[in-house]
Amino acid sequence: MQWNKDAEQAVAKVPFFVRKRVRKRVEAEAQQGGAAMVTMAHVTACRQRYLHHQEDEVQGFTLEACFGQSGCPNRIDTGEDLTKRLESLLRSHNLKEFMQSRVSGSLKLHHEFRVTMADCPNSCSRPQIVDIGLISASLPVRGGSPCSECGACLAACREEGITLAGPETGPKFDWQRCLACGQCVKACPTGAIAFGLTGYRILLGGKLGRHPQLGRELSGVFSAETTLAIIATCLSHFKAENRQGERFGEVLNRTGFSFLAPYTLKPL
Repeated sequence: MQWNKDAEQAVAKVPFFVRKRVRKRVEAEAQQGGAAMVTMAHVTACRQRYLHHQEDEVQGFTLEACFGQSGCPNRIDTGEDLTKRLESLLRSHNLKEFMQSRVSGSLKLHHEFRVTMADCPNSCSRPQIVDIGLISASLPVRGGSPCSECGACLAACREEGITLAGPETGPKFDWQRCLACGQCVKACPTGAIAFGLTGYRILLGGKLGRHPQLGRELSGVFSAETTLAIIATCLSHFKAENRQGERFGEVLNRTGFSFLAPYTLKPL
């Protein structure tokens, strides 16, 4: 749908974590009125609804993803799109009703439980600052072909996490530096490096607001099934320990992470 310049500029100022939702609502407002173009009048009408009837807009959770599946060259293909399964899991916890039982007063958009997925470590969807962030990951392994020592993997690795140890030994990986982005595998012309364990990195407890913090990362790369199990455990813990509608990060600051045993956190 076409937008005029003033409407575009107004929506561009909306906080990024609700901008997609606001844009859809504004377009729906215009369509309901039979308009062919979105104008400031439609933006203003939606703004008033958000200000005075925000609880009606609260869904209980938000689930966002980057545009990796649209053809991003950095995308790591994990072999499974978790979006639908994650949405089903989040809906099953009735988070809006739960938050209404914890929050004094009307719900606001910041009360929603936020999950976001990034298809590579560039993290365009910002998984570090939401309740649960997922980053697609693939650890490199030694391939079956000899290493030509061409240096293509060294040039591809922005973390300088690879050293060459001769044609037979091949590349060696520094796991303290490796972000599991898969770029070295794509760059290798001989097959000396291959994709190994592929799945998701998981970050917990990130948030913005008065006391922002980055999410803490679980150590490892997890399969789709294990990722869903961890998220289910986190949701149950969030509901069991939440007192007044605080964010998951605040709950974790108070309770710690022992409930996730045997999963471990990366050291700070």
